[in-house]
Amino acid sequence: VQLQASGGGLVQAGGSLRLSCAASGRTFSRYAMGWFRQAPEKEREFVAAISWSGSSTYYADSVKGRFTISRDNAKNMVYLQMNSLKPEDTAVYYCAQDSRVYYTGSNYSPPTSYNHWGQGTQVTVSS
Repeated sequence: VQLQASGGGLVQAGGSLRLSCAASGRTFSRYAMGWFRQAPEKEREFVAAISWSGSSTYYADSVKGRFTISRDNAKNMVYLQMNSLKPEDTAVYYCAQDSRVYYTGSNYSPPTSYNHWGQGTQVTVSS
């Protein structure tokens, strides 16, 4: 499985960006997908996740109400719509595929639950 994230860039505070993640392979629809971010000198942190079917979504408290994760299983794509961006959202954003096939639980935040990672896309929010 290869994941390719795109859509990052420089935006002013209050602006919006939409990240995309393209996945290879035929089993995309069997696995939940997540977005993580890592700021300089900080640990990688969970941002959002979406279940394999797309019926359930989960967010970090810091982005709840501002970010929306979605997926298109027909196109092997996952998205992260980011609105009302803040300078503290500045980070490299990574998409990742969960390792658990048809997972129906709600524990998506640990990075160790994911076994495939994209290369990351830089998001910079200026004040």
